[in-house]
Amino acid sequence: MEEHRAEQRRRVLKAGTISFGGGGAISCTIRNLSETGAAPEVESPVGIPDQLTLLVEAEHSSRHCQVVWRKEKRIGVRFAPG
Repeated sequence: MEEHRAEQRRRVLKAGTISFGGGGAISCTIRNLSETGAAPEVESPVGIPDQLTLLVEAEHSSRHCQVVWRKEKRIGVRFAPG
């Protein structure tokens, strides 16, 4: 499998929350993380919009993201600049 990421991600196992417009929020488990993006695991990616905010609970940080891919129970997100 060819690697297309700008930066190699490290495997992690961290609790997170995906939030989006209209007050929607769902719990997730962050499975890998880098300076430029992450791969949260969710029950279902259905209904998750292309723009979202990812809260990494252990780091008390949140990042605005763009969804770049979706699979059965995972999504790939790229962190928005700034």
